[in-house]
Amino acid sequence: MCGRLSQYSGIHDFVTALSMPNTMINNTGDQPFERYNAAPTTQLAIFHQEGQYLHADMVRWGWRPHWAKDRAAPINARVEKVAHGPFFRTIWPHRAIIAIDNWFEWVDEGGPKKQPYLIRRRDRTPILCAAIGQYPNAEHPPGEHDGFVIITADSAGGMVDIHDRRPVTLSPELARVWLDPDTPKERAEQMVLLQGEPTESFEWFKVDRRIGNVRNEGPDLIKSIESAGDDLF
Repeated sequence: MCGRLSQYSGIHDFVTALSMPNTMINNTGDQPFERYNAAPTTQLAIFHQEGQYLHADMVRWGWRPHWAKDRAAPINARVEKVAHGPFFRTIWPHRAIIAIDNWFEWVDEGGPKKQPYLIRRRDRTPILCAAIGQYPNAEHPPGEHDGFVIITADSAGGMVDIHDRRPVTLSPELARVWLDPDTPKERAEQMVLLQGEPTESFEWFKVDRRIGNVRNEGPDLIKSIESAGDDLF
């Protein structure tokens, strides 16, 4: 999965997609986020559950353990290793959901520059990505070491032509189970290994190469360059 995504909807749109009736402690504000071209290290809205309360916090995209100071903070974690490898051991129990509107991948199509593609759900509802991280809770105030990573798996079907990896995305029902602190770790691992949403839930199309510059922002970046009818509005 490439390190670029959109999170332009507001937190209440994402809560509606998650369909979670718990009382929410919202530290993200009530306005649309309007991040059309979010890159690693960006503060993004994530959900996590503490007891019976759903929390929404702004957390940096990317995390590394305190002892891994010799490398950049990863933004993704491979589903095949995340539950048992030493790198993510301390945050594996700290499950989160990042709801996004779409993500981007770049494809070498033989031109001088790679072609960016936008990937979104066919029904255009928010995408609920499985994540883990270090984030504020009752015992842990906000700190410089907070961050999260998105869990990724092998692509399948036609999406392989876009990229060989993709986020593990969950149905609202499974996303709620993933967030539940009472869900056993073994059950959580089986969910992300075997029960992610199928490729058929998604569609993709070419977008303007301006998305490659992280300084560019705005809704024009997520419009199809192939057909005027394929944009998000």
